[in-house]
Amino acid sequence: MCLETRQERGVPAFHISLISGGIAGLVVDTVLYPIDTIKTRLQGEKGLWRSGGFRGVYNGIGVVAAGSAPTAALFFCTYDSIKKTFATEASQGHAACIHMGAASIAEIVSCFVRVPVEVAKQRRQTISSKSSSILILVEAYRTEGVRRGLYRGFGSTILREVPSAFIQLPIWEYLKANWTVRTGLELTPIAVAACGAIASGISAAITTPLDVAKTRIMLAERSQGCDLTVASVLRNVYKDRGVTGLFAGFVPRVLWITIGGAVFFGSYDLATRWLRFNGN
Repeated sequence: MCLETRQERGVPAFHISLISGGIAGLVVDTVLYPIDTIKTRLQGEKGLWRSGGFRGVYNGIGVVAAGSAPTAALFFCTYDSIKKTFATEASQGHAACIHMGAASIAEIVSCFVRVPVEVAKQRRQTISSKSSSILILVEAYRTEGVRRGLYRGFGSTILREVPSAFIQLPIWEYLKANWTVRTGLELTPIAVAACGAIASGISAAITTPLDVAKTRIMLAERSQGCDLTVASVLRNVYKDRGVTGLFAGFVPRVLWITIGGAVFFGSYDLATRWLRFNGN
């Protein structure tokens, strides 16, 4: 399986990844935000109804709109740059390994923007604060510092995102590479979106327990910070609620990420094609 090459006119490949990734991230996060809110409330310790039910499902949308574009842009710039660097090795039959490694590194890089955004977003989604997202981050920094405040859940987020990307991106690349051979149809942006939906749904289903742990850690009270490891959180969730607790929010999460994968990868491919052939 060979990696695609870009024949842009005037727009450098790095800029295409930057702009296309930013557009894709902004579109998917804003369009599907209500589903993400419901998923977060289901996973929180208070549960759906005590966290607000179906009220205020757009709480925290501002910080997401501001942070989604740079997060996705960072991801695709890193991912595509690594793919391009190792294009020769990929063409020799190591594409899957390149995609896995590139996706993992790209997720770690993007988490430096993603995590503070997630902290503010999830606290707003569960109505644990009436403050604006900016004030939530300022308060988190003032009272808890950088590691336990702004970047609370950084490790658990990486432990969720890296396995997810490790599964998702190679499947997406494989489906794209074999789409025409298997279906006899052209690889259009809609086809790319379909590949993204399948890959995203699979990864979402497998990594739901890690998402539960990440959500619990980010929403935990300050006094609980001493025992907020992924293992301890998952152990406590299982003790209190069993397997059902580990897969809390499974349906909205898989639905959200499946649809989100279609929108995200479809938007990315569409933006990439437009920039590639219309940039001057």
